[in-house]
Amino acid sequence: MIARRLFIGLAATAALALAACGGGAREKPKNEITFSILSTEKSQNMESYWAPILADMEKSTGLKVKPFFSSSYSALIEAMRFKQTDLGWFSNQSGLEAVRRSEGEVFARTFDPSGVDGYTSVIIVPNDSPIKTLDDLLKCDKTLNFGMGDKKSTSGTLAPMTEVFIPRGVKPENCFKTVLTANHQSNLFAVANKRLDAATNNSTAIRLNKDRKEGQGDMVRVIWTSPVLPEDPIIWRKDLDPAVKEKLRQFFLTYGQGDTPEAAKQRENMKKLSIGGFKPADATHLLFVRKMEAMEQLGLAKEAGDQAKIAEATRSIQGIEAEQARAAQAAPN
Repeated sequence: MIARRLFIGLAATAALALAACGGGAREKPKNEITFSILSTEKSQNMESYWAPILADMEKSTGLKVKPFFSSSYSALIEAMRFKQTDLGWFSNQSGLEAVRRSEGEVFARTFDPSGVDGYTSVIIVPNDSPIKTLDDLLKCDKTLNFGMGDKKSTSGTLAPMTEVFIPRGVKPENCFKTVLTANHQSNLFAVANKRLDAATNNSTAIRLNKDRKEGQGDMVRVIWTSPVLPEDPIIWRKDLDPAVKEKLRQFFLTYGQGDTPEAAKQRENMKKLSIGGFKPADATHLLFVRKMEAMEQLGLAKEAGDQAKIAEATRSIQGIEAEQARAAQAAPN
C-alpha cells in the first residue's frame, strides 16, 4: 500500500485545512451553511467553476452559502465530522468515510451531461512511452516513477488497487522507484510532461482537459481502464435542520432541469465540472464502493494467508451483494 510517510502528509494537510476553517466547532447563524468541495484540480479553477452554482444555491434557498475547498479527502471528512461543513461534493470512497465517521448522509448524486451514467478509473502514460501494457508497467524493477491519487480517492487509489495491483500481488511501493500522491490534474500534468512514467487518473478529468483544450489530455495514452464507477454523491450531515435539508434537496434536484433559459444557463454552469445535474440518492449509492473496499480486504487477506480475514471479507462481500439485490428489487422501473 502507499507508504506511511504519504499518510502522514495527508493527515497534516487535513489538520491545516481544519485550522483554516476555524479549528473547532462554532455556532453558525441559522441562515448560513458551509458547502465542501473536493479540489480535483487547482483551487482557483474550482472556485471559478463553482461560484455561479453556489450563487444560485443562495438565491434559491435564501441561505448564505460559504464554500470550503480542499484537495485532501481526509480534510473534507474531518471538516464534516467537526461540523465545520454542513454538506458537500464527495468522491464515493471519501463519501463512505463521511457517512461512517462524520454522521453524513447521501441525499443526491451527480450525473454526467454526456448521458453516460458513470466514469472510469484509468492508468495513463506519455504518448510516446514504451509502456504499452500492464505487464510493461508491472515489471517492478524499481525504475519507474508512479503517481497515485489520494488514499480516499475511488478512481485514484481504490479502483486501481482492487482491480490491478492486489490481484497481481503487487505493492506499488515495492514495484516502483517512487510513488507520489496528487490530485487528478497534477497527475495528468506530471505524466504529460514526463515527470512521471505513469499515474492513475479518471476518464472525466481527462475529458474535461480535452474539452477545455488545455493540451495535456492529448499528450497521454490510457493503458488500463476500470469497470464503470458510480457518479459522485452529495452528502449532508444527518443533524442538519430538516427545513434547511428540504431547501437544499429542492435546489439540487431541480437545478438545471427543464427547458427554460435559466435552466440552460444552469446546465452551462455545471458543464464545466462535467456535471449534468443531480438525482436523488441514498445509502445504497455507496454499496458499490463498499464492495470494492471488501474486495480489497479479501485480496490483502489472501496475500497474507490469513484465513480468518479471508472468511470475514467473504462474508462482507456476500452481505453487500444481498443488499445490492434488495436495492435493485426496490428500485423503480
